Amino acid sequence: MFRTSGLHHLTAIASDPQRNVDFYAGILGLRLVKQTVNFDDPDTYHLYYGDGTGRPGSILTFFPWPTARRGRVGAGQVAETQLAIPTGALAFWIQRLTAHQIAFAGPLRRFEHEAVLTFTDHDGMPLALVATDAAGTLPGWAGDGVPEVMSIRGLHAVTLWVQRRAETAQVLTGTLGFRELATQGDIVRHAVADAVPGTMVDIRELPAGLGGTGGAGTVHHVAFRAADDDFEFGIRAQVSAAGLSITGQIDRTYFRSMYFREPGHVLFELATDGPGFTVDEADAALGTTLQLPPQHEHLRDSLIERLVPLRRPDRMPATSEMLS
Repeated sequence: MFRTSGLHHLTAIASDPQRNVDFYAGILGLRLVKQTVNFDDPDTYHLYYGDGTGRPGSILTFFPWPTARRGRVGAGQVAETQLAIPTGALAFWIQRLTAHQIAFAGPLRRFEHEAVLTFTDHDGMPLALVATDAAGTLPGWAGDGVPEVMSIRGLHAVTLWVQRRAETAQVLTGTLGFRELATQGDIVRHAVADAVPGTMVDIRELPAGLGGTGGAGTVHHVAFRAADDDFEFGIRAQVSAAGLSITGQIDRTYFRSMYFREPGHVLFELATDGPGFTVDEADAALGTTLQLPPQHEHLRDSLIERLVPLRRPDRMPATSEMLS
């Protein structure tokens, strides 16, 4: 069986792109590792955040449409995005959220060893900071006012809301290589490998729950890691054998992707670990200028005119092309 090694990235819908940068690179201190456009809708940004290199498992990406209506979180969606922090960083984040006047709940106790703060971003997207000892072994990034030792270490887990848990769980365990790990209340956790941050998916069953509607503050899809093309096509064969329709491979410049919907209607992606974000920018310059795929390079001048320039709140110097 070909198995995913965990979460690769998560992509959500946002409204104002500057507020998105201010929140994720500013308040949360993530590194803006790539500034590009939505390959399928190049008139809007596609913004990537992560650790210092944007390693698989650390990545949050956003399609920010300034006129986007607010979505509704519900069944058939990733309902909560969990971010990993070291145990010793919990007090720092309580103070930081308070200082930025972000309402939060917690610390709450989950699955015995996790201390959790829950809150939402400016678009209402549900987030959680999950403090564990294991997160401290992962690389961090010293962002805007966030010391590296206190920093977010990437994705911890995602929580899916579905109307029938068993069907979604079968895809995770029978197709992607997860195993059922633990249960707390109405949430069942699944994991790969040693259940370290970035390898877990929680499922909450909502038999009568309203379906979610896409829009600002909702997750568009969650991506799972495929080590390379061989693994991706191997998993693709397993998805097809399970009777699910899956796309062919699509080149996203920084990874190669395939997409399918699991039975609970959550959009899943397979994404290769490589080639990574330094394929078109040096490591020291990640996220500082607009990067376009070859098929959209001819649009550069017009896109620079139409896209609103972004200000960086983090420590990297601005460049004259797009960031000021």
